[in-house]
Amino acid sequence: MTQPVLADVATERRRQDDLWGEQNHPDGTGLPAQVAAAEVARAITDRSAEAGTLTWAEILTEETTEALAETDPAKLRDELVQVAAVAAAWIEALDRRGVRSAGS
Repeated sequence: MTQPVLADVATERRRQDDLWGEQNHPDGTGLPAQVAAAEVARAITDRSAEAGTLTWAEILTEETTEALAETDPAKLRDELVQVAAVAAAWIEALDRRGVRSAGS
């Protein structure tokens, strides 16, 4: 199920490049508030997992806040891959439920 999801992501990336061209911005990560948010998100995810109530939103929030807290570019890249993988997994779960793109 991952290939169709990645094809949709590739299509969206082409659309973004068509709209804005190649973009090169500063990372803007590792601020104290971002580090604190990552700690909170981890705690929430841990509590929900222990309670058996973990949601995709909590998982993606944790991964995203961990990426935003990272200052090392190589580690940031690893975190962003995790964000993308969780987003893809969530999309796959939606597809298994019969959800289709609003654009199709």
